[in-house]
Amino acid sequence: MTTKELNYDIADIKLADKGRFRMQWAAKEMPVLDLLEERFKKEQPFKGVRLAAAMHVTSETANLMRILIAGGAEVALCASNPLSTQDDIAAALVAHYEMPVYAIKGESTEQYNQHMASVLEIAPNITMDDGMDLVAMLHTSRSDLLPNVVGGTEETTTGVIRLRAMAAQGKLKFPVMAVNDAQTKHFFDNRYGTGQSTIDGIIRGTNVLLAGKNFVVGGYGWCSKGIAMRARGMGAVVIVTEIDPLRALEAVMDGFQVMPMAEAAKVGHVFCSATGDMHVVDGHHIEVMRDGAILSNSGHFDVEINMKALNGMATKITRVRDFLDEYTLEDGRRIYVVGEGRLVNLAAAEGHPSAVMDMSFANQALAAEYILKHGDKLGGQVYDVPAEIDREIAALKLKAMGVEIDILTPEQDAYLNEWSMGTGH
Repeated sequence: MTTKELNYDIADIKLADKGRFRMQWAAKEMPVLDLLEERFKKEQPFKGVRLAAAMHVTSETANLMRILIAGGAEVALCASNPLSTQDDIAAALVAHYEMPVYAIKGESTEQYNQHMASVLEIAPNITMDDGMDLVAMLHTSRSDLLPNVVGGTEETTTGVIRLRAMAAQGKLKFPVMAVNDAQTKHFFDNRYGTGQSTIDGIIRGTNVLLAGKNFVVGGYGWCSKGIAMRARGMGAVVIVTEIDPLRALEAVMDGFQVMPMAEAAKVGHVFCSATGDMHVVDGHHIEVMRDGAILSNSGHFDVEINMKALNGMATKITRVRDFLDEYTLEDGRRIYVVGEGRLVNLAAAEGHPSAVMDMSFANQALAAEYILKHGDKLGGQVYDVPAEIDREIAALKLKAMGVEIDILTPEQDAYLNEWSMGTGH
């Protein structure tokens, strides 16, 4: 097949070689995927399987697509966010892997929905989602395709929240693996990946010095923990806002100031929310912010900042830098928004480093394989990634890093499985 015969919608096919070089660079720090690719080539676990993916179209995602194709899958890919596509990567997948890709950085909402519909034209057996929009479309406008679907995977906190709500209402028609909740995903990707890439996006978008700034982090889940940790590492004074008393207490014990957003809004210089909920930064917060406050979001959807309220408050909106908009308010204050309030690490930067996505995407691949084998025995619920998959990925990562660990002796193993050996024995 040639690109002329392939259906796709991307920005520029001429960017393909640049994208392939970037894929190769990312692959250097993705040894777990390389190990899986070796097995997949031999075993062909996805032979004859149609897989529809709605994901951030990055160099790391492209390497996941590469190993799925090596394992025999027929894959179609679209963007899971209008600003998260890297156009050269989309071109590389079309030109060098003959893969239908529907993704353009900066695409309209109409294009976004059309691209998702195009991906579903393959009548998928497996879905891979970042945010659950693909699953939602399958259950609404394309419910005719549901009989083909064995199951799916979901990689984001936001998507898992939506899926659990859907399952609780009895509306989820096939099993979905919560890849986001795997330990080798959220302990590492959410904390270290989101932490570094979010700060990267804010700095690329603004070029502000974070040292000495009051940096307000919305939430203290795994993503927010990473952002708070990295902001402090850059010399910022970090303030955390929370609704959960346990997480708030943890933030205090980790040495951060904790206060309601209404109070933090008065003193913050830079704001970043990563909760999965809407209007974490709301209109009444913006009303008390200082002139020059910078707003950003690292949650999956562009709802964490109330952009509708901000637009209504502004008398003028000016694009002052790539991916940075200045909102002038009636009283003359200026509020700045990075990446249109969308996922800042991908809207204004390149997303997570490949070394951490290596584990996350290994989870995606192995969870898809698990669903394929066991999906017919599972119901329409959200399932945790099995512990043995987590351990396999951790072991592969350690092997690739050249790190060895201890093994229990028979005596130690017996002790851990014996109840009678207490004090004095």
